[in-house]
Order: sequence, then structure tokens, then C-alpha cells
Amino acid sequence: MLFSTSTFAALLAFTPLISAHATMFGVFVNGQDQGDGRNKYIRSPKTNDPVRDLQSPDIVCNTNGGTPAPDFVSAPAGATLSFRWFHFRPEDPTDILDPSHKGAIITYIAPFTEGNGAQPIWSKIAEEGFENGEWATINMITNKGRADFKLPASLAAGKYLIRQELLALHMADINFKVDNTRGPESYPSCVQVEVTGGGEAVPDQDFDFNRGYTYDDPGLFFNIYVPFDKYTPPGPPVFQG
Repeated sequence: MLFSTSTFAALLAFTPLISAHATMFGVFVNGQDQGDGRNKYIRSPKTNDPVRDLQSPDIVCNTNGGTPAPDFVSAPAGATLSFRWFHFRPEDPTDILDPSHKGAIITYIAPFTEGNGAQPIWSKIAEEGFENGEWATINMITNKGRADFKLPASLAAGKYLIRQELLALHMADINFKVDNTRGPESYPSCVQVEVTGGGEAVPDQDFDFNRGYTYDDPGLFFNIYVPFDKYTPPGPPVFQG
């Protein structure tokens, strides 16, 4: 059966979207909504596409990482922050991420920089992988797109970048070096945060994503479709302050 161009376009309009990408919408501080942060306090990329190339600076703060946002979120040290993610429609609490995109959620912090963050300046402050029989991304979907973590109570006051990453592993059974359409899908987003109060702890892991994330890392190249006993997210251990 043949279709005209207009008929084919009409059919596509009724075809469910198979891409399930995600980007960050906003932040909650101790449960208080800070509003739409896109290009306000979040260095928002132009699309919700993933980053697969570990050698690209985009793996750090995504494709718009080198463009500072005009504002900061203010949060006291020790606060619970919730980063809210969505797919296409932030007004729809069910439009978050396709559940096929199982994987980890990892959060890092660095001293504020106007650059793209592609330097050895990062420390891991939170991670969630596969725990109690469920993946972090599924827990985030259940939580209406919110991924929660705590700032270290001893964190020194000042301006920071906080990078949270959805690490989808649904295609991570094949190495990106073998097939550049596969590999883990990273959805990084960087938020400008000004921390108040706190102590004197300065995160000092000096992690560099372009060197620390490697194509042979079992936390990045992992087959979720076969039985496994344990999953360890990539990167350093969580900074304890």
C-alpha cells in the first residue's frame, strides 16, 4: 500500500513518540518550589537529547554548559534539594522519562565557574543506582520526576555548580567505541546554587569527567538485561564532608 506525503505525515502525528529523552525543569529546596529554572538558574541545553561521547566536554554540563545562567538558587548547607526532570511537557506530571531508560542518578558539586566545567573540579555528593530491586530512574519517575539529595551539612558557604546526571543504561550493553549509536545515555544538567551557612568543608575530589569516565568502566557499560548481583555507579565514592 502506498501513502501520499500528507497521509504519511498524518500517520506520524498519531504515532507515539519512541524517544524518551529528558531535561531538567526546576529545583525544590526543602520542599519549596523555586520555579521554572530553565536558562534562569539552570544551564539548560537546547534539546533533551543524551550525551554519549565521554570525550566531549558536553558530558559535563551538556551542550550549553559554558553559558552561565543569570541567577542562583539559594540553599542552606544540609538542605534537601530535589531536581525535577521532564520529557517534553513539564505541566504533565506523567511526562518524565520512559521506564525503559533504567539506570543511575548521580550528583556532583564544583566551585562555581563561568566555563563549561570540563576540568578536574568535581566531587560526588550523592548517587543512587540499583537498590532494593529498583533502578534510580524508576524511583525518580514514581516521585513525579523529582530526584532528591542532601547537601553536606558541613559544606562551606559560597557559589557552586551542582551537576545531576540521569544515566540511562538501556543501550549500555554495547560499547560506544564499537557503535556510536549505542552505549550509555547521559543526561547531565548543571544548576547554579549559592550555599548559605554551613561549615568549612570544601569538596576536594578533583574529578574530571573526560578522564574519569572511561569506555571500559563497568558502571557505564553494563547489561541490564541479564541477571546481576550488584551495580556500582561510575565515578569516585561519595564525598563525606
